[in-house]
Formats: sequence, C-alpha cells, structure tokens
Amino acid sequence: MDTLIVLAILVTIGYFAGTRAEKNHYASIEAREKELFQLPVSSLKKLPEDPREVESVNLVYGNAVIAVDYFKVFVANLRNLFGGRVTAYESLLDRARREATLRMKTMAKQQGADVIINLRLETAPIGKGTAGQKNGMPSIESLAYGTAIRYRR
Repeated sequence: MDTLIVLAILVTIGYFAGTRAEKNHYASIEAREKELFQLPVSSLKKLPEDPREVESVNLVYGNAVIAVDYFKVFVANLRNLFGGRVTAYESLLDRARREATLRMKTMAKQQGADVIINLRLETAPIGKGTAGQKNGMPSIESLAYGTAIRYRR
C-alpha cells in the first residue's frame, strides 16, 4: 500500500512539474516567435524574383533536444496498451521543431539575413529505444537548417 501511495505522489508531482515546465517553454517559444516574426522563412529552393542584389548567402541552422517528463512516459505507456494518439509525444515534437527553427532564425538574424530559404527539418529520437540505451528517457532532437540571404543595403 505504501508503494502505491508513493507512486501516486510521484506521478502527481511529475504531472504538475512537467506541465509547468512545458507551459513555460511554450511561453518562451511564443515570445521569441513574435520577436523574430519579421524574418521570413520559406521551404522554396529558389528565391522569387527580387530586384535587390544579394550580398551574402550562408547556411544557418539550429538544433534542440527536448526530453519528455516521467508523467508523460507513464501516460504514453498506458496509451500504447489501448491505442490512439499519444499527445504527450506530439507536444514534444512540436516544441523541438519550433525551438530548432527559432534557434536557426536567431543565427540568421545575427548574420543580418533578410530571408531564409530552403528550410529543412530533421527529427531523430534520442534515449529510449536507441542503440545502447534500454532505460533512458525518450527525447527528441530536431535540426532546422536553411539558406540565409542578405541583400545589399
């Protein structure tokens, strides 16, 4: 009985701590997205016709590794028994991709870029289920990369 009580307490703490951390991360992401809104990003491989002269072309990238909390692992394992959407992991992917894109945009902004083209996103699992890690916490690594274009002023 004591074990069940301890488990319930740990799951409850994990739920509230994980939820708070995720909400704080989303708030940070949304604030930075507003800040970097003026820097357009496109998945087009080529620039549309533009009369301005290109001054520089650089590779820009950003990556992020986001881990899931124990509560979400618990819920996801229950969901795996019954089937259906695993929303805990969907938010993990969303946060990782958005964070990686923001880091890429920050790098481009530091270089004075006017636009980013040819955006590509790569996502890979880290932790549970990868080679050599049987009991690790599942994490996602997301890499965003593109070509930053700076026009002559």
